[in-house]
Amino acid sequence: MARLVIVSNRVPAYGDRNQQSGGLAVALDEALKQETLWFGWSGQIAAETGRMPALTQRRAVTLATIDLGAEDYRRFYVGFANSSLWPLFHSRLGLMEYSREDYQGYRAVNRQFAAALSPLLRPDDIVWIHDYHLIPLARELRELGHANRLGFFLHIPFPPASVFDALPCARALICDLAACDLVGFQTEEDSDNFLSCAARLAGATLGAEGRFRLDEADSRSTAIPVGIDAGRFARQAERAANSENANRMRESLSGRRLIVGVDRLDYSKGLPNRFEAYSRLLEQYPEHRLKVSYLQVTPRSRRDVGEYQVLKRNLDRQAGKINGKFAEFDWVPLRYMTRGLPRATLAGFYRTASVGLVTPLRDGMNLVAKEYVAAQDPQDPGVLVLSRFAGAAAHMKEAIVVNPYDPDEVAEAINDALRMPGDERRARWQALYATVNRDSAAAWCRRFLEELSGNGPPLVKPAEAA
Repeated sequence: MARLVIVSNRVPAYGDRNQQSGGLAVALDEALKQETLWFGWSGQIAAETGRMPALTQRRAVTLATIDLGAEDYRRFYVGFANSSLWPLFHSRLGLMEYSREDYQGYRAVNRQFAAALSPLLRPDDIVWIHDYHLIPLARELRELGHANRLGFFLHIPFPPASVFDALPCARALICDLAACDLVGFQTEEDSDNFLSCAARLAGATLGAEGRFRLDEADSRSTAIPVGIDAGRFARQAERAANSENANRMRESLSGRRLIVGVDRLDYSKGLPNRFEAYSRLLEQYPEHRLKVSYLQVTPRSRRDVGEYQVLKRNLDRQAGKINGKFAEFDWVPLRYMTRGLPRATLAGFYRTASVGLVTPLRDGMNLVAKEYVAAQDPQDPGVLVLSRFAGAAAHMKEAIVVNPYDPDEVAEAINDALRMPGDERRARWQALYATVNRDSAAAWCRRFLEELSGNGPPLVKPAEAA
């Protein structure tokens, strides 16, 4: 059996019980059991970018990491990846910042990643590259002579051609992805957007079933939703519901119903819009005052990026305004945390919550939505309020799906969720759980790797191969 090589910006913190819910590490940690080499950045900033990876064994996984030099970190990570690509891919052109120096630094780090990974590769390894930090990596590996099966998966949205074309190096990045045998996306819309960009901006020839030809290379685009291990998370939530933290939470509620949101601090998550919607709920539906409590868990991230610092200050002010306006001496309507909680603790809170608020302005998939559903008590489930612009919305239609830009619509949805009869809640939950259980992390990995290894739909039509 061929070894699997995972490449991502960061490697997982195996054994860390405080690992936050959602994200690549959770999905792959639950699904990958075979011999695996996982290569990426150590998270450490050094005098210069490392050339020789440090190797660590974790179960069946060998972790290979290198440090990033301070200048490389600034150009690659803070600069091009998170100041250019992240806002662009989330269709926030007003926040995109571009410089040729950052772009050159981004390509240089991908070249250094390829050079450090190259000696570790075996000829029959299957290489799976993840996310927007490493778009040029496949081409760099090809130029080093590697003929391995190379796959790439994008965990964030892919914008339409009219948006992607704003990036001066758009065509070059499309050509980088064409060096892969298989390019994966969360939704059909993302895959279609990519193929449209490949044709319009790079001159690719499109074929059936996502095939495209560019620079004399044949590749294919596919859409496979990332998932979770629903059964495992459900068992964790059931245990956590009786934990000390869950009991403390219920005691603090004093019989009130809980609304919960869990999001990394990011402008794509729509948190100012969500806070405004909650304020509208309390204003327009005063019957919920003193009867609900909204917990928003928002761990800080990317503290070096200016937009995130501004966002935190705005949310701090907004939370204070809501509590100042509506709080009573024995009731705080909004509990707002900017530090993370252990995943097991969150599982217990999800099970306790009557409403799960997942309302990003744009999101690749959003695993919090799936974890909230998996955590529910089948006899008395809560209701998921989900943004139509989260990738999960394409598959989770039994949620209350909202436009997060309309605070009144979101307030109405929360009110409907709080008032929803038990029979309807159970019917919605049963359909949602069946979807989450079907589109699991294991199914995502299995399907992508089958297609990448050639056991899925062929990359080249039989007539062309002949």
